[in-house]
This record gives sequence, C-alpha cells and structure tokens, in this order.
Amino acid sequence: MRIGLVCPYSLTMPGGVQGQVLALARSMRRRGYEARVLAPCDGPPPELFVTPLGNSLPTASNGSVAPVAPDPAAQFRTIRALWDEAFDVVHLHEPLAPGPTLTSLLLKPAPLVGTFHAAGSQPAYTAAAPAVRWGAGRLDVRIAVSDDARELAERHLGGDYELLFNGVEVERFARATPVPTDGPTVLFVGRHEPRKGLDVLLASVEHLPADARVWVAGTGPDTAELKARFPDERIEWLGRIDDDERDARLAGADVFCAPSLGGESFGVILLEAMAAGTPVVASDIPGYAKVATAPGPDGSVPAAPAAILVPPGDADALGRALTRVLTDPDCAAAQRALGHERVRPFDMELLAERYLDRYRQLLGTPIG
Repeated sequence: MRIGLVCPYSLTMPGGVQGQVLALARSMRRRGYEARVLAPCDGPPPELFVTPLGNSLPTASNGSVAPVAPDPAAQFRTIRALWDEAFDVVHLHEPLAPGPTLTSLLLKPAPLVGTFHAAGSQPAYTAAAPAVRWGAGRLDVRIAVSDDARELAERHLGGDYELLFNGVEVERFARATPVPTDGPTVLFVGRHEPRKGLDVLLASVEHLPADARVWVAGTGPDTAELKARFPDERIEWLGRIDDDERDARLAGADVFCAPSLGGESFGVILLEAMAAGTPVVASDIPGYAKVATAPGPDGSVPAAPAAILVPPGDADALGRALTRVLTDPDCAAAQRALGHERVRPFDMELLAERYLDRYRQLLGTPIG
C-alpha cells in the first residue's frame, strides 16, 4: 500500500501536527508500508521519506502562528508529487488549512482520509462556511483527535467524525539519554506567545526552591520581552531545540510544566513527558485535563490524575505544585508511575494500526 501523508505546516518548525505526521509515517514504514510525507520545509527535510514543497509563510491562527505554504509554487509541487507518487490513499492532516492539504483535497487523486486537530476557534470555517462544508464533503473518512476537535468540526462542517487520539512514540522517549542536571529542574517546551502561558511559569519561579532551575526551550514573539521581565539566573534559555535534544531534556528534567492558557486540542507533549518517565504539572484546561483523567483509546481511566493540574494563569498555584513534585520524592514517584500507565494505550504503534485498518476498509481490499 502506498500512503501519502500531507501536512500543511513546515516540518522544520516545531509543532504537534508535524510531530504526529512524521511519527505516523515512521511507524507505518516500520511495518513495510511505503508511506511518504508531503509538506513545506524551511530547510533540509527532517527525514528521507519527506517530499519538501517549499518554504512556509507564518500566518496567524487560533492565537498562534501557523507556518503554512499557500503560495502557487507550493501548490504546483504538491500536484506534481501527488501524480508522480500514485498513492493508494492520501491522508490529509488539517484538510482545510491553506496550502498543500487544501490543494490535495480539491485534486483528490486517491481516496482521502482527513484528520482534524484544531480546537478553539477557526474563523475561516465561519467566513467561508459553504466552501469549507463542500471541501469537507470530499473526504471519504473523517477523524478527529479529541472531543474538542470533533465538536469544532461537527459544528462548522457537519458530517460524522471518528475519534482517534494522537499517539506517542513511547519506546523512543523511554530510551532517551537524560541530560545531566545540577539540581531540581523544570522543563518548558513551546512557542513563546501568550497562549502558552510561559509568563505564568516564569512568575512562579520565585516560589520554587532556591536550588531549582528552569529550562525554557523554544522561541517566539515574546522571547525578548520575557527575558527582560524575568532576569532570574536560575532560568536557562535554550532557544529552539531539535527533537533529539527535546527527548533528552524531557528525560533529564525532574518535572515537565505545561502552563498553557487554552486553545490546546490535545496535550501530546504531556504524554511525551510521561513516556520519558517525567512527572507533569499542567494547566487545568480541557485539552490537558482529558489527557490526565479521561478514558483513553482502550477505555481505561487512570486510578488518579496522571498530571497535577492547576488553575490556568495562577502563578502561585503553579509554583506550589512544581515545588511539591521537586521536594516530595513520594509524590514524584507516584506521578511517574501514573504517567507510565497512562501513556501505554496512546502508543503510536497502536494508532498506526488503527489508521491502517481505516485505509484497508476504505480501499475494500487487504492491500499489503
């Protein structure tokens, strides 16, 4: 079976959708399927199985910035790649995003599977309602990665959506070599923008133990201003890091902190930290709460929340929760154990098999 996975976002920029697409392709290729990824790339492609479609254009979306490629050159490359590859099935992630996925949807060179990741709001769904509903109707199978993503798509696009949670390459994170630390260490990974709540974490540092350190990975529009506001020498600004360093930092940190204020469809990064054996402290927002407490893909429910959740935007509560994990070995051990159990049903190997089943059903044949 030849499988084309199309991602609208630049694969050389960090992002949850990009990570899911690449991990899904790796898992399918390990099974012997010819899976290729078509996507923009602002630099060398991250994997040999990626077909780069050109550079991206940063575009405001859902309180963040999406590195999409809506330019004509990228669309011509997309069309050429789709015809040349002759895929048996084409899997579009965020099918209605401007650029390669939307072009693939309009062209429809093979049966189409669409996975919807976004939660929160999508103004384009309202502004171009008849067009986006027509476009969504070209999909043969519709998938949503969370209840919030499904609700958003159903409300604006109509149709039926199967729920398939995002997955994590559990073995990859479990075998990462930890970065050594000099003391109790908190890790943040994300774009430096208001939605991610980094300022809340930095404001909480004054409540942490004197020997605690905070690793801040990523960059964004707020980086310079946050550095100026929080000149604490215990904060180490790592800048943009690659996936290997992210894995090593997750494994080395004593606690992973996700202080987002909202707009998170599904907290994959929380599961990645759990797979690395690291306790998680996160904002009590729907996307994160469901990772910590809701039934998983197999219907299992954690015996206790798999992450410590605090009110979003509350620096004092965040500081207290982080301090508890950093200073209480029993608490940290309990959270690690809960995380270990929680992440197993979300293994990318299981998710890949579920998608392959959908492809086989769609094609009506047991293509190998």
